[in-house]
Amino acid sequence: MTHHEPKLSLKNLMFIAIGVAFYSFGFVKFNMTNHLAEGGVSGITLILYSLFGINPAYSSLLINIPLFILGAKTFGRKSLLLTIYGTVLLSVFIWIWQRVPVAVDLEHDFLIAALLAGIFAGIGSGLVFRYGGTTGGTDIVAKVVEAKTGFQIGQTLLLADIVILLASLTYIDIRHMVYTLIASFVFSQIVTIIQNGGYTIRGMIIISRQSEKIASEILTQINRGVTYLQGEGAYSGHPHKVLYVVLNPSEVRDVKRIVADYDPDAFISVLEVDEVVSSDFNILRKNYGKLES
Repeated sequence: MTHHEPKLSLKNLMFIAIGVAFYSFGFVKFNMTNHLAEGGVSGITLILYSLFGINPAYSSLLINIPLFILGAKTFGRKSLLLTIYGTVLLSVFIWIWQRVPVAVDLEHDFLIAALLAGIFAGIGSGLVFRYGGTTGGTDIVAKVVEAKTGFQIGQTLLLADIVILLASLTYIDIRHMVYTLIASFVFSQIVTIIQNGGYTIRGMIIISRQSEKIASEILTQINRGVTYLQGEGAYSGHPHKVLYVVLNPSEVRDVKRIVADYDPDAFISVLEVDEVVSSDFNILRKNYGKLES
């Protein structure tokens, strides 16, 4: 397998630093201040802080050092350097934000605290991931486990987070755990938006006997390019022209209307698309710029 290494550019280093600053601000001012737990190594540092008074600025770095050694053979050189860079910055910024006299008075409203914790963590992590960095932690373990066993990264991270959150019940109650889960949900939504550049995309697969007419209408009415894929029915053995088109979410309903007008029995599948890499694709309509897909 070929690993595509991220760039060690000044731009990447700068945005990773900004992302870590956002993440650590939320971690200190909302998670630590309001006793909200977290998954991953950050969650472990909060447990150590609450039970033994160990500062997360120090414990985060100490926990990650053996993980760097563990992941050295799995990561490429540049990926490892960016991971070390992000992890060291995280400890530095946690230490800084603990000493910067900025108090966010939420009047003990834990719901707002949870929402803000999720927003800051999502923005920060999204920027870090988008520019090729990580802040170490269970990401390293998950990648090593995948390389050694084939176990998917997402499953390993989920399992680790469940164990760490359950362990967090040693210092928080169920009420705070519920607010932690709210923060985690907000984080998962925000991090995807930031990592993907702030836009959402849909893909549509359409199988119809009227594929050419539908494609023509999509080209003229929606101003989107359409790709023909060659398909064949497994049962019937009949060949089909399968349409694939990439859209912004507001255009999905328009395409469904076009398909229904020409072939009410057509098969339509709407897909979540994380990213489109193309010099010709623009999420806006053609009226506002170039957007063939």
